[in-house]
Amino acid sequence: MTFSTISALSPLDGRYAAKLAPLRPLMSELGYMQRRVQVEVAWFISLSDAGFAEFKPLSPGARTYLLGLVKNFSEADGRAIKEIEKTTNHDVKAVEYWIKSKFEARPELQSAAEFVHFACTSEDINNTSHALQIKGAREVVILPAIDGLISKLREMAHTYAAVPMLSRTHGQTASPTTVGKEIANVVVRLVKAREQIAAVKLMGKMNGAVGNYNAHLSAWPDFDWEAFSRKVIETPEPLGLGLTFQPYSIQIEPHDYMAELFDAVARTNTILIDWARDVWGYVSLGYFKQRLKAGEIGSSTMPHKVNPIDFENAEGNLGLANALLKHLSEKLPISRWQRDLTDSTVLRNMGVALGYASLAYASLMTGLNKLELNEEALAADLDASWEVLAEPIQTVMRRFGVQGAYEQLKDVTRGKTVTAEALHGLIRSLAIPEEEKTRLLAMTPASYIGIAAELARRA
Repeated sequence: MTFSTISALSPLDGRYAAKLAPLRPLMSELGYMQRRVQVEVAWFISLSDAGFAEFKPLSPGARTYLLGLVKNFSEADGRAIKEIEKTTNHDVKAVEYWIKSKFEARPELQSAAEFVHFACTSEDINNTSHALQIKGAREVVILPAIDGLISKLREMAHTYAAVPMLSRTHGQTASPTTVGKEIANVVVRLVKAREQIAAVKLMGKMNGAVGNYNAHLSAWPDFDWEAFSRKVIETPEPLGLGLTFQPYSIQIEPHDYMAELFDAVARTNTILIDWARDVWGYVSLGYFKQRLKAGEIGSSTMPHKVNPIDFENAEGNLGLANALLKHLSEKLPISRWQRDLTDSTVLRNMGVALGYASLAYASLMTGLNKLELNEEALAADLDASWEVLAEPIQTVMRRFGVQGAYEQLKDVTRGKTVTAEALHGLIRSLAIPEEEKTRLLAMTPASYIGIAAELARRA
């Protein structure tokens, strides 16, 4: 069987392959290889500038050529590295040999070839490459997608700020709110969650086999390798890596920042699962209609159906993302003694976790763009729920010292169909000031929304 989108084992590379095109160059094995080349090149160029008599500063032409290996890294280059790996059976060593193979016919680079991967353990290259992958995915895919959802939801919150809506606490009729305010609640939660994703510092270490610069010092005992490593890691790209220096590690970077980041993404996803389920319910109630798409079929047997498939798709994929993200955050910070390999295979699935999240964000955006508010349904729901005004009536009664206010309203409204006329009769009989009676008589379920509209516009 040849590999294609319909023979792919994962739906991310099958059914949904086109939707994940922006993430693939960053989080695929090819993207990982490119980042490894980037790290090796940055380390190599920096070594040439360290002042060692044995490795003179590289010429401008050599630097441009080396940076070009990173910038122009192609699928063919990736395949070439995989061919080398068939012999080495070691992926990082294959990258090193590939870089050295690119020094042919360049005497300046050939003479310095042994400084490629100098004093590095594989994890010096891997941990920084993973951080660069995550950096790219966060900046190019994840945060822009979340920002898009926040922007769309904020627009909806403002547009529907004053549109009254019946609340349903415990699934039962409750004090009215507005459509915009309910959406604003989600916006505020997402903004905070987004800030937490963006705030995580992406760490990198380049300190050798057990984190002590042992090999480095064996070559140049008097050189400040820690400062050098920090400079390579924290100098902005392309000459450095643009990461945050991790001063303490075993052979592997501890991965605590990864756990922090993946937990932050998972929390964001949980907020969106909550929202996807709520929207699904609002569509079911008729609060929202969905724009029809020509040729689309909702049911193979029921022609009338327009299903909320985008929100269902999003909920399912957010759940898959979180299952993986939570495993990543729980597993990655744990390593036996100075190193075990259990993190290695798990880390190869970072792109899968973020892929399901990215797919879900796209589905949510598609679903939101299809929604049309059904104000008639909202108004009818409110007009059939006059019992919600029991709350303000009994609150005013209590203000003026009417005994048993709560109990009186409970007797009149609980479990009963309440009409405007019945409530108005009760209001007129109350021992409260006439102006208060007038105010209560003017109140409707649709007008009893507190400061919901103001809160919605503020989000």
